[in-house]
Amino acid sequence: MSEKSIDASNMRGAQNGVSKASGQSLTDALKAIEPEIEQELASLDSALSELQDAATVDRISMAAKRIPPMVARPQSAAQTQAVRQPAPAPVVSLNPKASPTVSATPAKPAAAARPASAQMAAVADKQQVRTEPPPQAQPTPAAKPAFTIVEPVKAEAAPVRPVHEAEPVGPAARTEPVETKRQVKGLVTIDGDNGPIPARPKPVPANGGGGGSDGGGPATKAAFHQRLTPVEFTASLKTAVKTIRHNLAIVMLFTIACNVLVLAIPIYLFQISDRVLTSRSLDTLIMLTIVIVGAIFLQAAFDAVRRMILMRTAVEFAAQLGAPVLSAAARASLHSNGKEYQTLGDLQQVRSFLVSRTLLSFLDAPMAPLFVVAVFLIHPHLGWLVVLTGVILLVVTLLNQRATAKPFGEANTAQVKANLHLDSMSRNSQIINALAMIPEAVGIWGKDTANSLTQQVLAQDRNVLFASISKAARLLTQVAMLGWGAYLAIEGEITGGMVIASSIIGGRALAPIEGAIEGWNQFSQSRAAYNRVANLLTSSPLNFERLKLPKPEGRLDVERLLYVPQGTKRVVLNGVTFALKPGESLAIIGNSGAGKTTLGKMLVGSILPTSGNVRLDLMDLRNWDHRQFGENIGYLPQDVQLFPGTIKANIARMRPDATDAEIYEAAKLADVHEMIANLPHGYETVVASDGSPLSGGQKQRIALARAFFGSPRFVVLDEPNSNLDSAGDMALMRALGHAKKNNITVVTITQRPSLLQQVDKVLLLVNGTVALFGARNEVMQALANRGMPLDAGTGSFGHQQIE
Repeated sequence: MSEKSIDASNMRGAQNGVSKASGQSLTDALKAIEPEIEQELASLDSALSELQDAATVDRISMAAKRIPPMVARPQSAAQTQAVRQPAPAPVVSLNPKASPTVSATPAKPAAAARPASAQMAAVADKQQVRTEPPPQAQPTPAAKPAFTIVEPVKAEAAPVRPVHEAEPVGPAARTEPVETKRQVKGLVTIDGDNGPIPARPKPVPANGGGGGSDGGGPATKAAFHQRLTPVEFTASLKTAVKTIRHNLAIVMLFTIACNVLVLAIPIYLFQISDRVLTSRSLDTLIMLTIVIVGAIFLQAAFDAVRRMILMRTAVEFAAQLGAPVLSAAARASLHSNGKEYQTLGDLQQVRSFLVSRTLLSFLDAPMAPLFVVAVFLIHPHLGWLVVLTGVILLVVTLLNQRATAKPFGEANTAQVKANLHLDSMSRNSQIINALAMIPEAVGIWGKDTANSLTQQVLAQDRNVLFASISKAARLLTQVAMLGWGAYLAIEGEITGGMVIASSIIGGRALAPIEGAIEGWNQFSQSRAAYNRVANLLTSSPLNFERLKLPKPEGRLDVERLLYVPQGTKRVVLNGVTFALKPGESLAIIGNSGAGKTTLGKMLVGSILPTSGNVRLDLMDLRNWDHRQFGENIGYLPQDVQLFPGTIKANIARMRPDATDAEIYEAAKLADVHEMIANLPHGYETVVASDGSPLSGGQKQRIALARAFFGSPRFVVLDEPNSNLDSAGDMALMRALGHAKKNNITVVTITQRPSLLQQVDKVLLLVNGTVALFGARNEVMQALANRGMPLDAGTGSFGHQQIE
């Protein structure tokens, strides 16, 4: 190799070495200043955060003064350095080409220029949802830093805005969470059909409804609610039975514990006889006594707990089924003589059985095998004696059931008839006294009661006979066990303590069976009562919650009504058809027995037709929500009955939410306010179950006001002036005039032609069919053409009396 090439190579190597040394020194220098760079980055980040806080204060101030965010307020010198950048993502980049000695100190004066109030606003800024990009720091051209920071936009949950903060407008508007009301949970209410139920928040309907609306005004839109599941009384019965079974399972656990602890007494006697007396050990006696005393107290506590559970079970059972039974009885009584109301007494009969000693005997009976096993452990001979006696007692129980079932059933039937007659006497007490019918009424009641008592005595005699046989069998068994046990003790197979213990345990095994036989009467009556309750609830039709419609206008359409009472073939109504427009009035006339009252009951839905339809505002009455339909109609029956309470409560239909203004409006509409004002206590006058101290005419006028309560759109009046005097008759005329002015559709069933002057149309009913229907003057002319001219003074049509 030549010297030149060697020199060139050496020179390149030296240059490379110098280059490597320079690179190494540059790396070392960068590492040396790295802490300073990180410190400057942190300082700049803090300054940018303070600038954002200051900008937030300005946004809050603009929102409070309703200044649109697009209009900027004059900013301070520090804030002019903050420029909003729409950078979508946070980036922190380091420019390696820039000089590492460049400092980012130009942003620090912003922190010094920040107002003192911005520190307090920093906390408030955390309670805001940022809807605009946060301010970004951009260095001035004079002091360009070697790196750029883009502040990230953090998504925060929107908390509740402070009270003093104004609602922003425009793009800066925020959505506040809706504050929900606190609801009290765990309360118990009594539903009209379902009984006590836990109070729960009302579910929001899926279709956004609000439970229905009256829809009566042009400014209000009719709202509809969610259609819920039907109210099924069978479900209420199943729930109550499930509750009883659940509680009885808990009671059974305490029963097992009580029966196990019963063994403490015979064990104590056995230990004293065979160990304490032979060993003469006081320590053993004291220890055994302490243990037995504790067992006795524990047994007493368990027995008290199970009795308390049974008592609460009985109360819960009656509370859960009380309202459903009453509702089902009220529905079923429309087509019967009201005997279904006796089911409430059956419910109380079942409740009494749940807290009786008889039920405890039935619960103790499954534990009898435990005591039999204990006797077998003492000696098999004694165990077989107990088993044999138990079989005898079971046979006695079956014979007792067969011998007493029929007389108990007949006694219950006769007692129901006596109770119905007693209710009839209480309703017609004035007639009974006035016509001297007391001996006859008491005789009828006494006949049914005597029949019931006779059958009860017969059943009780048989029950007592079998109970005596069972008791004798149990005592003979204990005697046999003592005698045979003594023989076994003489033979040395058992001890004297075992003889006493086996006798006590054997008697305890047979006691539940004997108790069940003695209480068989109560068990039979309670089982029959429960069956009647179950039959009523299971036979009651489903109570669907109907779709709530707008408030009716009063249009009535009756289409081909046919009614044949159940169990008969007599046609009461046949093909009745007519229609009324809202606000029209109709008088239904005809002879007695023509079917006028039956037609009136069908118009208000208290009787369902065999076929045909009654429509209110084009909707069949059976498809209306029952509660809504009743609130929008009025009905004055022929037999006026008032509820025990004040006149105010009777007019208000016993509704606790009725206002005084509504009651007064109904009284004025029925034109009875002046009559009520003349009473000693006015609207607070207390009315008894028979209507006293009101007269027949006063009761009828109060019932008329009840029919007009709640601004009904359709009213049916059945013989509204049957008990009225001339003043009351004039008040009724004015009430019909008020109804006409208020556009109320009124159907009046009358036998007095004087009311015909207040109606628009007249319907003549003959033997359940429509003979004449049309405008009043046309029907009157047709009657006159038939030789039945109207005679308002005598209340007759020519020579033919309407009645």
